[in-house]
Amino acid sequence: MKFVVIFGPQAVGKMTVGQELEKITGLKLFHNHMSIEAVAPIFSYGTEPGRRLVKLFRQAIFEEVANSDMDGLIFTYLWSFDQQADWDYIESICRIFESKGGIVCFVELEAELEIRLERNKTPNRLNHKPTKRDIAFSERDLLNRMAKSRLNSFDGEIQRDHYIRINNANLSPEEVASMIKQRFSL
Repeated sequence: MKFVVIFGPQAVGKMTVGQELEKITGLKLFHNHMSIEAVAPIFSYGTEPGRRLVKLFRQAIFEEVANSDMDGLIFTYLWSFDQQADWDYIESICRIFESKGGIVCFVELEAELEIRLERNKTPNRLNHKPTKRDIAFSERDLLNRMAKSRLNSFDGEIQRDHYIRINNANLSPEEVASMIKQRFSL
């Protein structure tokens, strides 16, 4: 089983690349907003109950997939590299799959701010992420998060055998998905 974790800053294209990777590999995509959007009508992700419920929902999905006969799962995540809690969370979800003999593949995406600000408004993003439809709020959130957190790793910071970093600023989602498929033999 392969657990593919696609991470990078907001609007870098994690979900869109994951959608293309799902098409060419048959692995199911569980993008991070699937759980956020499920909880958001009742509890905002910005609240303690919202964060707790999202974490519980994700945990249950990961455990069920790891215990299944599925070939794997694609998951997207906004990783704040300067927050130990995010490192701990990534390690904990990787252990779920590794404890069952799974292989975790890390895919880091990066792109310049101007490109991400444009991608923040794409119909695909807004269709799948209702909480991002208030563009002014979403853009402020993107800029504030970038100012407060380091959302890409330093060179050599990720010490994993199964890791690739891709600047997808000038690549199509299909090209990036193909690179990931080839790199990890998906």
